[in-house]
Amino acid sequence: MSGPVYRGVFPVAPTIFNEHGELDLAGQRRALDFMIDAGSHGICILANFSEQFALSDEEREILMLDCLAHVAGRVPVIVTTSHFSSAVCAARSRRAEAAGAAMVMVMPPYHGATIRVGEAEIYEFYQRVAGAITIPVLVQDAPVAGTPLSVALLARMAKEIGNLAYFKIEVPRAASKLRALIEAGGDAVLGPWDGEEAITLMADLAAGATGAMTGGGFPDGIRQIIDPWFAGNREEATQAYMRWLPLINWENRQCGFATAKILMRAGGVIAHDGLRHPIAPVHPAEREGLLALARPLDPLVLRWGT
Repeated sequence: MSGPVYRGVFPVAPTIFNEHGELDLAGQRRALDFMIDAGSHGICILANFSEQFALSDEEREILMLDCLAHVAGRVPVIVTTSHFSSAVCAARSRRAEAAGAAMVMVMPPYHGATIRVGEAEIYEFYQRVAGAITIPVLVQDAPVAGTPLSVALLARMAKEIGNLAYFKIEVPRAASKLRALIEAGGDAVLGPWDGEEAITLMADLAAGATGAMTGGGFPDGIRQIIDPWFAGNREEATQAYMRWLPLINWENRQCGFATAKILMRAGGVIAHDGLRHPIAPVHPAEREGLLALARPLDPLVLRWGT
């Protein structure tokens, strides 16, 4: 496919709410500005780590338009457009492209714990979504969907669906799947990407990953890992990963998608770090544990707003 090849750090932007649980667009813009200043090569919005499942359709549209207008091309923006319906997902993707999105990220169709479709329907789903737009489609292969996506299916879609060329792999043994996908898909796989908060980043880079979609709290830390890796200095990358791994692990296993907002509030980027009900607030001890790990690393997020 034509156009730029995207690689590097593309963290997920959290959705910022005010003290009443409503969208805080001013805070959202500050979060985006911080993420750009922290070295993000691009930004993903409306993902699961953005609490997309807690947003109304109207709020999604407001956020998408405001974020794209504010970023204004400074970095490419990926808009998550996942939906069970092929028609709804395609329509969301068309609106994202029209508003200036560089790419859309889409999970396979699922609903609840049991409603899934077969491999033939998954192929047709992505075919219809990709056919509705000209920008790239990034397939999100995540456990939350509970939908097996075989390497053979992913490689076939890469080869046969012209603008479906990026794959965020965050299932168990992600590195093995990335390696197999690269081998099976060849040049049709433009973007084999790491996910899951970079907890498997080193193995995924070794398997051939060219992108990392992490949380939005410390893109500068992830850059310290992938920049030397892509420059051929694996020892420096390994040492950086060892420094940042405790914080990465705390995000992955403890604070989850609250992590970026806790760090942003602590550093004066945003005024409120609340999650949307019925998600429970982070326990104060877990919050302090996160900050205790972050402070010695001196991430930009803790200095940006001061």
